[in-house]
Amino acid sequence: MTTQQILILIAVLIVLVLAVVGILVAIRKRRSQGDSERSGRAEEPGDGRSSLSPKSAASAAKSQAESQPGASRKFSSDGQAIHSASSASGASPNPDASTGSGAVDSKASIQSSSADQEAPSAQEELAHPEASASRMTRLKARLAKSPNPFGKALFAILTKDHLSESDWEDVEDTLLMADVGTEASEQLVKQLRDDARITGQKDPAAVRRGLRQRLIDLVDPNMDRTLVAARPQANRPSVIIMVGVNGTGKTTTAGKLARLFVADGKSVVMGAADTFRAAAADQLETWGGKVGVPVVRSDRDGADPASVAFEAAERAKNDQADVLIVDTAGRLQNKANLMDQLGKIRRVIEKNLPVDEVLLVLDATTGQNGMIQAQVFAQAIGVTGIVLTKLDGSAKGGIVISVQRELGVPVKLVGLGEGPDDLAVFDPESFVDGILGDE
Repeated sequence: MTTQQILILIAVLIVLVLAVVGILVAIRKRRSQGDSERSGRAEEPGDGRSSLSPKSAASAAKSQAESQPGASRKFSSDGQAIHSASSASGASPNPDASTGSGAVDSKASIQSSSADQEAPSAQEELAHPEASASRMTRLKARLAKSPNPFGKALFAILTKDHLSESDWEDVEDTLLMADVGTEASEQLVKQLRDDARITGQKDPAAVRRGLRQRLIDLVDPNMDRTLVAARPQANRPSVIIMVGVNGTGKTTTAGKLARLFVADGKSVVMGAADTFRAAAADQLETWGGKVGVPVVRSDRDGADPASVAFEAAERAKNDQADVLIVDTAGRLQNKANLMDQLGKIRRVIEKNLPVDEVLLVLDATTGQNGMIQAQVFAQAIGVTGIVLTKLDGSAKGGIVISVQRELGVPVKLVGLGEGPDDLAVFDPESFVDGILGDE
């Protein structure tokens, strides 16, 4: 092939390449024009903005706010998100420093447009908790209907025509099985034997009256069972720290307690300082949302619980709330760590507010295991009152007596069941009437 032929071939190839390029450019231009026309049709007439719905815009705004790296979200019951500046920077307050250096940086409050739109409906859906006055009546009825309460078993033995030594041993065994405790059981048996010897009563009604009075005396009606926050001279906010082993219903009880205060017309703030159990903060926030109670929390698992407690105390103080309820973790695997953590939480809160109450939540069905738990928490933080959950299974109701004698503090609240309002202020006479089966 000659040089002239080679040059002609190269020229032809160049022309072909240019033609192909021209065709591709024309196709891309036409596609761009089509996209522009479709975009123009999607816009509102006379408005240069995209036709996003308000809900979509709100969701986009919320997603953008939540995507900020390192931010620690806090939520109030009305959907308001509270971002802590210190959490966003990865720092937490120094709880053991002085009040000035330990204070948390000021928090910026933001609220998405969707929260604005949904706030009225959320307020309309707030629950109306049952008044505290009627709750113990339901406890009495439930105890009376429960299978084999120990009071009925005692009554069945004591109304026999002739009580033998074996019968008295059965009385003591029944008390022990009900977790009344060894010392209290021996005391009650001795008192009942003396009564039988002195009065010689065989009338069932008289026996019931005597047994009722002895049980009421053991439960001790003279103990002051009033919650500190319910007293006329209570601090405002009055601080309650909830302690107890995970699984006893501690977080649920904190939510129910908030409902109890709301039913009595008090304003409440809750702090989710159990940062180690998965979903504990979500659980508390759900309880708060139903009755309009704000919850201060951290979205980061394993966050410093004392930091959350500190911020909760600040929020309650700034809001001038009547009550602050702080939920805490309850891991007993390492008792020393538990004591350190609870002590730190209390010290941090007291930089802002005095702690008025420490309520220990115990599962009434755990029996003497609950006594061991009570001793550990009493040593760790000090306890001012007991909350007994699952007490409607009254075969173990004697723990009311044993835990009071062990710790020297009263049972103040009892859990009646799984309903949201199944928490009541403890009343000794109603309790005894319930376990005896009185209607």
